Amino acid sequence: MKQFGKILKFELNGYLKNKIFVGVTLFLMLAIAVVMFFPNIRDLLHPDKTTPDSADRPVMLIYAAEDGLASDLREAFAGAFADYDVQTAQGTLEDVQTFVKTGVAECAFALDSLSSYTYYVNDLSQFDYNRDTADAVLQEMNRAAAMVQAGLSPEQAGEILSVQVTGRTETLGKDQGATFLYTYVMIFALYMVIMLYGQMVATNVATEKSSRAMEVLITSANPVSMMFGKVLASCLAGLGQLVAVFGTALVLYRVNKGAWGENPVISYFFDIPTELFVYLLVFFVLGFLLYAFLYGAIGSTASKLEDINTSVMPVTFLFIISFLVVVMAVTGAGSVDSTLMKVCSFIPFSSPMAMFARICMSEVPAASIALSIGLLAAAVVFIGVLAAKIYRVGVLLYGTTPKISEVVKAAWRA
Repeated sequence: MKQFGKILKFELNGYLKNKIFVGVTLFLMLAIAVVMFFPNIRDLLHPDKTTPDSADRPVMLIYAAEDGLASDLREAFAGAFADYDVQTAQGTLEDVQTFVKTGVAECAFALDSLSSYTYYVNDLSQFDYNRDTADAVLQEMNRAAAMVQAGLSPEQAGEILSVQVTGRTETLGKDQGATFLYTYVMIFALYMVIMLYGQMVATNVATEKSSRAMEVLITSANPVSMMFGKVLASCLAGLGQLVAVFGTALVLYRVNKGAWGENPVISYFFDIPTELFVYLLVFFVLGFLLYAFLYGAIGSTASKLEDINTSVMPVTFLFIISFLVVVMAVTGAGSVDSTLMKVCSFIPFSSPMAMFARICMSEVPAASIALSIGLLAAAVVFIGVLAAKIYRVGVLLYGTTPKISEVVKAAWRA
């Protein structure tokens, strides 16, 4: 235990004295501070602009051969396109096209009738839904015109078209829309941390091996203490970095909560349910430890530092495949309750992401959650001990990189 404490302290000091590690952490904290203070910064730069006026909105032109039709359309479109300054176009159709092309107007609708139009835009964005909105407006105007022609008064037609349908949703399970962001953030955070710190663990072990310092240490220190000390130090460093960044965000959000007002996205992100937060920490820590032990063991078998990227490729591919399976299920390409996801929930290499995604976005029995966590924790201990044995054997092997099967057999006999 004394050896473990010394190794853990030494490795943690290495991270804390690393200028790149400290610099990245401070940079992220500064970036978060700028984001959290953004409403106050905006108000300082534009103290008199509490609401956008027409000068702040892009121009949308409405062109029609009949002046009366253009006027009616402008009024209808102004109600539907609140983000635009809707104006009636003056001049010819060629003038309208010139206005759009030169940037005087962002877009324009040229209508031949209530059922036929041309939409002009200079660069069509993939998120441009103006035509969908225009179609809805024109369909409503066509229905109103048809009702008037059938003998109804404009007031009666308006009453019919303005009927509001009300409905409510009663969720018997989980509201996936409400937990989607939590799932995505955890999955990507785990992905980034494992890819970054797992590689660092493997590189550090390979560097120590190439310097032959391990030949001396391995004879006087317990390999289990050395492996667990290195991995837990990287885990604590990673968690410390995340706590510093997200802790800064949380504190500054509390300070600037009034400035953010009732922003639903910001409030949603910082109001994560306690239960999900606990599960997030459990699966995050166990998942990180599992892969960090694998990276550390493989790093000890590399003969040269240049061989690290090739050596860790199988583990990296295994993790990326698990990541892609979960992401596709979460984003709708699959289902979080599919057979594949249920199986992945109990495989230690994929369960940190798969089970957490299922907990967030579906109803999972408590027994299944307990079994998944138990299997993952057992796998962490087993792979940790095996990684320590591989570490003891691997750091003493030089020359040609040995086969994994040979190293595992040698470690199992050690």
